[in-house]
Amino acid sequence: MKTISDSVYTSRLVLIREAMKKKKIDGFLVTDITNIHYLTGFSGSSGFLFITGKEHFFSTDFRYRNQSEQEVKGWDIVIERGNRIQTIQNLCKKTGTKNLGFESSVTYEFYNQLSQKTFQITAADHFIERLRTVKNEAEINTIKEAVKRAEEAFLEVKPFIREGAHERAIALRLEERLRKKGCRNIPFEIIVASGSHSALPHARPTEKKLQKGDLVIIDWGGEADGYCSDMTRTFLIKGQHISKQKELYQIVLWANRKAISSVIPGIESKQVDSTARTFIKNAGYGEMFGHGTGHGVGLQVHELPRISWNKSSPVRENMVFTIEPGIYVPGLGGVRIEDMVVVRKKRGEVLTSLRKDLEII
Repeated sequence: MKTISDSVYTSRLVLIREAMKKKKIDGFLVTDITNIHYLTGFSGSSGFLFITGKEHFFSTDFRYRNQSEQEVKGWDIVIERGNRIQTIQNLCKKTGTKNLGFESSVTYEFYNQLSQKTFQITAADHFIERLRTVKNEAEINTIKEAVKRAEEAFLEVKPFIREGAHERAIALRLEERLRKKGCRNIPFEIIVASGSHSALPHARPTEKKLQKGDLVIIDWGGEADGYCSDMTRTFLIKGQHISKQKELYQIVLWANRKAISSVIPGIESKQVDSTARTFIKNAGYGEMFGHGTGHGVGLQVHELPRISWNKSSPVRENMVFTIEPGIYVPGLGGVRIEDMVVVRKKRGEVLTSLRKDLEII
């Protein structure tokens, strides 16, 4: 299924050329495969784009000749003959490019090879990633489908989240259901962490069994046509002496709700983070919330913008990002509640719909 129209790809190319003019470069090299997909729709794993003020080339190797002819419309296709640097140099000569911009994410080896050629090179940091922060409605609808697949898969697995179940078994079952719902890729390794293990924000599932009184964090995502979703829910296994776990949950739930309520166009991303962070700090757990409140989601599960205390940018309409405050108490466990929001004219529209009130299983 083709999600993006040809006119959208054309408009993205126009924006790239406008950015090139501002940076005073006459050619731009795109090597990040996600950015290549964003600009052309190409779904293969090897290639690069070469863009000038008037021309635009897509280069790949012989494996993707037929695929690129089907997927990459309106670009001049160049087949590499084993030497990418030489292909780039030939394109510079052909187009008269003297100052070539390149993505700063390239390897040092690639940069070193480029720097030895006759043309001038200029690094462009987050050149395309900044464009990707604002989604169009087709992208948002595809992300909604990724959310739907993830939530439906989870609801089918939820009955198996109970005392005695193994973390890894729950994760594997959830991955299986995600694939059956149509997810061609799993955006990231599913997190299932229980008890003291849940105090590790990025814990990997183990053979540990869920036990009485355990907090259980489950963090997973779906995929639709290359776009991702990301969500987290925390549960509590029945047991004695669980008042502290309940307290932690309610604090995180309020922090989550307050941060979502703060989302409007124009607010600084740092302010959204501060809304959640200040509430948790005032509750006495500021030192136990060490990660950012959220991150952008799209073609990658972690992309711009960053909703954090140490980086800030204006929140813009049609940005999609997570809100995921958490508290992690060593020896006891952790709570994280993660939703996805899209910024609308007057508020943040929540894309995730699973219940958030504390469920004691």
